[in-house]
Parts: sequence; structure tokens; C-alpha cells
Amino acid sequence: MAVDARSARLDIQHLELALQAAGLGEFQYDVPGDFYIVSERMAAITGGRAGRIPAEGGRALWPLIHPDDFPAALEKIQAGFAEHDRYEIECRAVPREGRGTVWLRVVGQRIRDSAGEIQGVIGIVEDITPRRVEAQRTENLMAEIDHRVKNVLATVQALAVQTAKRTTSLDGFLQAFAGRLKSLGSANELLTAARWRGAAIDHLVAAELGGLAPGQTRWEGPDLFLTPRAANGLSLALHELSTNALKFGALSVETGRVDVTWRLTEGGFVLDWSETGGPVVTAPTQAGFGSTLLNQVTRRELHGATTLEFRPTGLRARLEAGAAALVSRPETVPEAPVRRAMESIPGPGDPISLAGARVLIVEDAALLAMELETGLSEAGAEVLGPAYELEEAMALLGQPIDAAVLDANLNGLSVQPVAELLAERGVPFVFATGYGDTGAPPNGFDAPVIRKPYDVTQVTAAVAELLRPAAP
Repeated sequence: MAVDARSARLDIQHLELALQAAGLGEFQYDVPGDFYIVSERMAAITGGRAGRIPAEGGRALWPLIHPDDFPAALEKIQAGFAEHDRYEIECRAVPREGRGTVWLRVVGQRIRDSAGEIQGVIGIVEDITPRRVEAQRTENLMAEIDHRVKNVLATVQALAVQTAKRTTSLDGFLQAFAGRLKSLGSANELLTAARWRGAAIDHLVAAELGGLAPGQTRWEGPDLFLTPRAANGLSLALHELSTNALKFGALSVETGRVDVTWRLTEGGFVLDWSETGGPVVTAPTQAGFGSTLLNQVTRRELHGATTLEFRPTGLRARLEAGAAALVSRPETVPEAPVRRAMESIPGPGDPISLAGARVLIVEDAALLAMELETGLSEAGAEVLGPAYELEEAMALLGQPIDAAVLDANLNGLSVQPVAELLAERGVPFVFATGYGDTGAPPNGFDAPVIRKPYDVTQVTAAVAELLRPAAP
């Protein structure tokens, strides 16, 4: 008998340790005696009293529940007891001075004797505030993502409409629209890397100019951090200036140069774009969509204005931004991704030929896969796939393959197994991915990377480069 009593004490000690380790408070309701026994841990969680408390017919602990949550909680307790002799609820604790909202999870189990008479209730209380806060944060994040996606889609739609109104050919539309879409993608990649707190102005300039004309561009200025809205706006503005410089301005010839500088002002910042060494510049007879977009972007997104000077020696542009375009720089900001030269959209020239090349497409987005298949086929390639799933891609690896286009992620699965087998066989491949990083290829492979959104001609050009014979 003594051994049994000792074992019982040890079991109680173990239970106490388990409850303490789990951060649970406990209570017991003695029905015949009409009193509660509340643990110190439960009292600490709920803000109530510990020890032996008159139960008042079971109602004594009800005031611990937030008044707004009490009706629903009581209904669930009564329904649980009626059906299972057990209940589980989540509710807020009654507000207490000096502490924020506390969320509780309460589980109670009735105790009956051998005759089925109710003798009491035993239960536990858990502070689930961190979980509820995280759930609310996730819900808010999903709502914010939904909002941003709708904004992005609306922006893309507006760009498509405005670009279509001001271009006279399909090829012209596709090139202009794809470039603007790519600029938005670059800005969003930077914003995502910084958790949408904003983007550094030097990163935005580097992303737009970094791969255009090596040795012909230079930029410098103080460390400034832009709001997400201003970052998208400035990225579009820089893209319009870059496109004009490539087509008609300083970057259309090898002797041209573009210098970009910015400085802080009392009311925000000023960015100066200066072109030299290019063809003689004459002022346009009427404003195009590019200049209209520049003016609208700076006025609406940067809270400022744009000034364009068409000097014979080169275009000068000044973008003025208001204080509302700037935010404090976070403590840590990822490095700026450097756009590779192949990520700029190829201009008109000799058509790219992939005649006879067997190219594997691995892409889980059906429309993108169709576009890639069409583009590569038009260039003369024999397309394998497209493979939409990892298993499909693995099954195609037994065939002769000259090159491959790989999406880095296939419905949540890494394409790494496919890339590894291709690398072992010496088959070159290019990553076409929507995942942003600092410019390094996914999983460390030595392979070109093209960021979505892209133009299919970029992918075709990249594959052609992969298949180009090495110089002797």
C-alpha cells in the first residue's frame, strides 16, 4: 500500500512538471462542494485568483472571459457538455490594466462516478496569444498580398492599353510592353527582398542600368530609401529613359555615355539624368507616351515633377521627388540584384536560329510553357515536353537533349534533380524563374538566369548562346 501511495505521488509530480513545461494552467470544479481549485499558473494566465474559490454553481470563473466573447463561449461549453461531457473553446481573457489582449484555449472534461452522477470538471487553460497574433498577421498579409496583386494587375492592364494606343505595329507593342513589364518586375523583386518596406535608390538604378551598356553608364548619390510606390514609379521612369537612350540617345552608339546622379533636398530628392557623346538630339514635335509617363509617374508616384531638356549634345532629365517618396532605411537590406545583359530584350537584327537543336522545356505554368514552345519552335528547335511536373521532366531525360529551359520551382518542388542529371550529362541549361535573389543561379548551378516576366526572345537568345561553339 505504501508503494502505491508513493507511486501516486510520483505521478502527480510528473504531471505537474508536464503542465509546467507545456505552459498550461489547470483548474478543478468540485460539484458536490461547489468550489473551484485554481492553480497559480492558471491565475497568472487569466489574471484571476489562485487557490480554493467558491464556485457559485460553476459561474465563478465566467468573469475571466471577455464580455464580447462570453455568449459564444458559453454556448459552446454547454453544447460540448451535452454531447461529449467535454468542451474546448478559444476566447479572449477579460481585459486587465497593464497588459494587452490575451487569447485563451480552455479545455474541460466532466468527471462522473460509477453511477453516472456528475462529480466535477477538470480542465486546462493555455495562453495562445502568440498563435492568434501570428494567425492575424498571416490573415493581414494575405489581404495585403491580394491588394498588391490587384494593383499590379491593374498597372499591367493600364500599361498594355496605353502602350497599344501609342504603337503602330505588333512587334513595337510587344517590345515596349515587355520592357515596361520587366522594369516593374525588377522593382518588385527588390521590394520583395526588403519585405515590401521599400527599396534603395542605388539598387533601382543598378537594376535598370547594370546590364545595358557596360562601361557607358555611371551612377552615384547618397544612400536613400524609397517607399514601395515611389520605387515602382522611379523604376518605370528609369526604364523609359534607358529605352530612349538605347534606341535614339547616347547608348545607341559606342561613344555615348549616361551619368545618373541624385541628391537629397529639403523637400525630398532630385535625380539628374545626363547623356553625352551620342547622336545630335532634337526636340520631338509632340509628346510620346514615354514623356507622358515620366510626367505622370513623377507627379503621382514621386510627388514631384519631371523636366526634360533636349540639348543637341544629349538629353538632360531631372526627376524631382517630394518627401513622401522617402522612408527610413531598414537595418538590413539585401544586395541589389545585377541584371545580366541577356535580360535586356533583344532588338531587331538577324533572326535567332536553333535549327536541329533538341530543347527540353520544364515549366509548370501552362501559358508560359506554350509561349516558350512556340518561340523555340519558330526558331527551329525540336521541343521536348513541355514538362509541367517533376516526374514528367525526369521521364524525358532518357532522350537526347541539346539544351534545356528550367523553371526553378515546379508546383512546390525544386527542379534540382533535373538540373543535377543534366549537369552530369554535360547538357547546358538556362533557368527561367520568378524567384528573386541577388543574381546567383538557383541552387548554385553555373547557369544563366532569366527573371520572370521575360520575353520569349530572351530565352531563345540564351539557348542560342548556350549552344554556341566554344572559341578555339
